Amino acid sequence: MTQTRPSEQQKAFFDAFGFLRFPGLLADCIDEIIDEFEAVWARYGGGHHGRPHDGRRRSCLVPFMDRSERLSALLDDPRIHDIAAGLLGDDFVYAGSDGNYYAGDTRWHSDGWYPNRPPSIKIALYLDPVTRDTGALRVIPGSHRPGDAYADGLQEQIRESASLWGVEGRDVPAYALESQPGDVACFNHNTKHAAFGGSPRRRMFTINCHTRYPDERLDELREYIGHSARFWLERAYGEAMVRTAGPERMVHLEQVLANDGHLAELSRRKRAEMTEPSRG
Repeated sequence: MTQTRPSEQQKAFFDAFGFLRFPGLLADCIDEIIDEFEAVWARYGGGHHGRPHDGRRRSCLVPFMDRSERLSALLDDPRIHDIAAGLLGDDFVYAGSDGNYYAGDTRWHSDGWYPNRPPSIKIALYLDPVTRDTGALRVIPGSHRPGDAYADGLQEQIRESASLWGVEGRDVPAYALESQPGDVACFNHNTKHAAFGGSPRRRMFTINCHTRYPDERLDELREYIGHSARFWLERAYGEAMVRTAGPERMVHLEQVLANDGHLAELSRRKRAEMTEPSRG
């Protein structure tokens, strides 16, 4: 199996532009991955609120690959593992995954905008062919650097592109990561990204990772883990991910496992807020 630790040139490109592409990286096993993707959705019946995908809005299941022994094993696959290890360090932390059926356009956004948070990445697998105008991920190179005037300006203005710049979101200058099943994309969580013109049922799942938090910043890690309460999780990881983990995988799980004990209570509160009858 080919190892894919990013080269020094690739790391320099990622630092400068905030993304990388790996065409055909998982082409030899993508059919098996797609079958397992569909099997997970069939077992769980919909997103975290149990709604089947209706083609009108995004459906999301969190955690995702954690629910499957086969998909959990992707974290051990050198082709995935080495991307994260090469960009974040050999002791990187697995921060969870999400499975998605997307529908329609996705507006410009970052998955985080945290000037002081340890570096984090998203590894994305699109399971349907996508082009620039049929739902491919578009990224704005160099938009991932909080504190940089260009990146900060985009953060403040991009959602108002029509009124401020006279261009709709789909016309904002960007690079399209056109993709075939088996391709892999990776981007910094701060990188501005969007998608336009996609089908009402385009499939994608992601693997999120970040550098290990130093001991003096574990409160920040626990706060970050707490954001998962909106998905009503008891623990940050799914059962299959932990049960099938060998010593090498546990390196990437142990820091979260030691710091997610508060998540169940936060999730209980979030569930109560969202399900209690409205009063008026």
